Amino acid sequence: MNNQKNKIKKQIVENLELNFGKLEEKDKELLEKAFEWLEIYHSNQKRLTGESFINHPLRVALTLSLMKLDINSVIGGLLHDIIEDGGVELSSIKKNFNEEIAFLVQGVTKISSLNYKETFSDEEAENFRNMILSMSKDLRVILIKLADRLDNLKTLWILDKETQKIKALQTLEILAPIAYRLGLTKIGAQLEDLSFPYAYPQEYKLTKTLSGKRQKELENYLKKIVPLIEKELKDNNLKPIEIKYRAKHLYSIWRKLQKEDMDITRVYDLVAIRIIFQTVEECYSALGIIHQYFKPVPNRFKDYIALPKPNGYRSLHTTVFTKEGRILEIQIRTHQMEEEAEWGIASHWFYQLLKDSKIYKKRKEFQIPRHLNWLNQIKKWKDSFSTSRDFLEAVKNDFFKNRIFVLTPKGDIIDLPEGATPIDFAYQIHSEIGRHAVSAKVNDKIVPLDYKLQSGEVVEIITQKNKLPSPSWLEFVKMADTKKKIQQTLKKTKILPSHPKKNFICRLEILAENKVGLLDLISNIIAKQDINIIELNGKTIKNKALLTFKLKVKYPSHLETLLKNLKQLKDIKEIKVDYR
Repeated sequence: MNNQKNKIKKQIVENLELNFGKLEEKDKELLEKAFEWLEIYHSNQKRLTGESFINHPLRVALTLSLMKLDINSVIGGLLHDIIEDGGVELSSIKKNFNEEIAFLVQGVTKISSLNYKETFSDEEAENFRNMILSMSKDLRVILIKLADRLDNLKTLWILDKETQKIKALQTLEILAPIAYRLGLTKIGAQLEDLSFPYAYPQEYKLTKTLSGKRQKELENYLKKIVPLIEKELKDNNLKPIEIKYRAKHLYSIWRKLQKEDMDITRVYDLVAIRIIFQTVEECYSALGIIHQYFKPVPNRFKDYIALPKPNGYRSLHTTVFTKEGRILEIQIRTHQMEEEAEWGIASHWFYQLLKDSKIYKKRKEFQIPRHLNWLNQIKKWKDSFSTSRDFLEAVKNDFFKNRIFVLTPKGDIIDLPEGATPIDFAYQIHSEIGRHAVSAKVNDKIVPLDYKLQSGEVVEIITQKNKLPSPSWLEFVKMADTKKKIQQTLKKTKILPSHPKKNFICRLEILAENKVGLLDLISNIIAKQDINIIELNGKTIKNKALLTFKLKVKYPSHLETLLKNLKQLKDIKEIKVDYR
């Protein structure tokens, strides 16, 4: 056991020195003291698996060192359980280490109190709010938490089934989306796949069965294709650093299958080839060569180098027809882009530190890069929502769902949730532009104000001074922040009542494809909005299921969120609401 501990300690030191050069004496002393504290405060503790407790914080710190985080972050990872499980006072950490490490440990300790249930209590919603706000102060707090959860999920099997599901759902709905928003693709994918079998066991088994055989077949095929691509590039004087292929992770396959009517043959990126170069110029040259060698599939090329994703992700993606008529996805990127794709914000910071080591020595906290301005936006929301529950729903829906990016006529990139409209875009530019919007142009063509924007589109808003928002806008805008601002204007102009109705009864009628598990799925979605089902009736009409719910709703916003979530389900054909 000691050998394992010593091995991990050695790896942590090696990674830190590989990333930042030989450790200074004071840093060595702090690190060694952290190792000693683990022995003092955790040596007699065991995990439920019977394993020594110390191994857990050691593995967390190792993950953080692999992410190329600084020594204070690594020490924060080593000590992240020392307050809660070791009984150490915060003041003692400040005294023996430093203010920064103490802040990180305290931040992670506070986050650990967040528990997921089918519906959040007011206290849990408030904890979530504090977690998000702590992220905006220092993102390293959430990075330590992600590393912590990643390790804990590997032993989730030891817990009871209810706790397994709670932890898994919390990870899928909150922590994994945070990882992706921060560009931590590798961490996000691992969190999802480790949680998937506990959150949705039946769906997990189905996905594994559908993808397994085909994935193996594709991998065998790619073993033949990769040498051909390598030769073609070499013949054109291009030598990649690496050519590899990676399998799409299971949870991502499941989400894709839901969009493709469970047809695994339509998931073209089940296994994708990835080509790594040193320079951007080589990437574009390689793209041209590949398009000469393979016929590209129309409308499937994406240039995320010229227009990076909102989380900073950069790469070239193309889908091609092979000589045998197969469809294949190819990704082309630089080595730096590859690291940033895996480690996101952590990698971004690392490269910034390399540019100016003085910044690393003197900074008090990590600076938030421009593409993560959404964190500052969340910070501004602090007092915009009357309850923590409303704040929770707004953040989940506006920032943790799928994202798109659109451009202003000047070329500025605006990050929006999928399904956002020109009105959402207008309010993100400035509240006054949103308030006075009369029409919108997308790629120089007039579109309706309820038009759903797509990534890469150029959007222009046309305004009139005397124009005010219409109540109808509330029916189609996507973002909670947008809706809030519209409501505020309408209230001021007395178009809407100041106090919306609470605790009302309504009748919800849903027509959908009659599929196994549909009723359970819809019932769970309703429960998550803290809405009570009073009555339920169902019947079959020509292979369609007609479900009628009588619901008791606490707040109109809960019903709005419910309808929004239900409309995203592909199998649902029609939704009617009758207010009583």
